[in-house]
Amino acid sequence: MDRFDQLILAAIQDNNRLTAEALSHIAGLSPDACRKRLTRLRAQGYIDADIAMLNPEKLGRGLMLIVEVTLHSERAEDIDRFRRRMVEAPEVMQCYYVTGNADFIVILTARDMPDFEAFTRRHFFDEENITRFRTSVVMNRVKTGFSLPILPDADTEGDGA
Repeated sequence: MDRFDQLILAAIQDNNRLTAEALSHIAGLSPDACRKRLTRLRAQGYIDADIAMLNPEKLGRGLMLIVEVTLHSERAEDIDRFRRRMVEAPEVMQCYYVTGNADFIVILTARDMPDFEAFTRRHFFDEENITRFRTSVVMNRVKTGFSLPILPDADTEGDGA
């Protein structure tokens, strides 16, 4: 990966709908070179998905919750079963298998508290392998997204950049 690839990746993670022509102005390459690089970066797995960030309030799902889930048994089949349930639940926006006080961190959305209560009954209370779950209600989405730092800091850049 060179500096041109880094510029392209940094640009498309802010706006994945940029055209090759727009990317050419950012990266200082021809549109055709940008198209080829995007194709290669996708094929190499640098670009995981092309997604759109939707506004939960506009869709009637303004309640966001972060839930720490602790399992009773951490056998592989129990972990895999919980993972599958979270993947299949449309309310779950993100789910992470973690170390620390909990086994999973689940970020989900609900219409309101009764909707969240119904979710907990279906996915937490009805699951005998869940020891406990602890919920934090999001009061304000301060920063959302999946952007990663790509370009090296100016202070750490070598002369070869």
